[in-house]
Amino acid sequence: MSGSKSEVLVERNENGVAVVRVNRPEAMNALNLEVRRQLGEAFASFHDDENVRAVVLTGSDKVFAAGADLKEFVDTGPIEQMKRRVERYWQAIAETPQPVIAAVNGFALGGGMELAMSADIIIAGEGAQLGQPEVKVGIIPGAGGTQKLTRAVGKYQAMLLCLTGDFISAAEGLRMGVVSKVVPDCEVFETAMKMAERIARLPTLAVQSAKEMVLAGGDASLASALTMERKAMQVLFASADKKEAMTAFIEKRKPVLKGA
Repeated sequence: MSGSKSEVLVERNENGVAVVRVNRPEAMNALNLEVRRQLGEAFASFHDDENVRAVVLTGSDKVFAAGADLKEFVDTGPIEQMKRRVERYWQAIAETPQPVIAAVNGFALGGGMELAMSADIIIAGEGAQLGQPEVKVGIIPGAGGTQKLTRAVGKYQAMLLCLTGDFISAAEGLRMGVVSKVVPDCEVFETAMKMAERIARLPTLAVQSAKEMVLAGGDASLASALTMERKAMQVLFASADKKEAMTAFIEKRKPVLKGA
């Protein structure tokens, strides 16, 4: 990555999984502008990379991301904040065609929770804490904390988090619907990696199409979403992997998939 310091580490492994790790241990992985920029660059680099079939997004085994770096906000005015255009970095994550799994240990607060919610699956450790505490410092979430959260958990649970700024446990997040799975803290990254590797072995076009339909259908009427889903499924009948996977299933053998 560019920059004087690599605050976001990127690794690609031979199993088709990329790992993106926020690396500011001295600041509890607080999301300053440089971290956001490096995250945007990392995810943009995956968009056309056919060797990356799944992504794990994580921090350290102690903290995912403890929120925005308030030192960059305290004296910032509205015009300067607008000119920063940080939404472009978040958009690069949202537009990533590959499935993204967030592996969350420790705090995922404010922008950190919003970063986790940019993923498609959230694996959280039993000791993880999530929250949108922006109201306590005089602002509100600005990268999905009022919108993605509401779509995930509903109005009343989103109001509870956004209006109080209270933290919730991973178990409470699972109950609300903003966490996919809770595992022991020491198993978070390993669980996310195994899941990513399992997804990476599946037919690529089908996986990416399933992700696209879940996301696109959420903002459409049911009738329109069902039409999109049906057409996307029909298109996959042209893929070589569909033919190979079905044939292999019938012949009781392992398919040889090519992502085509």
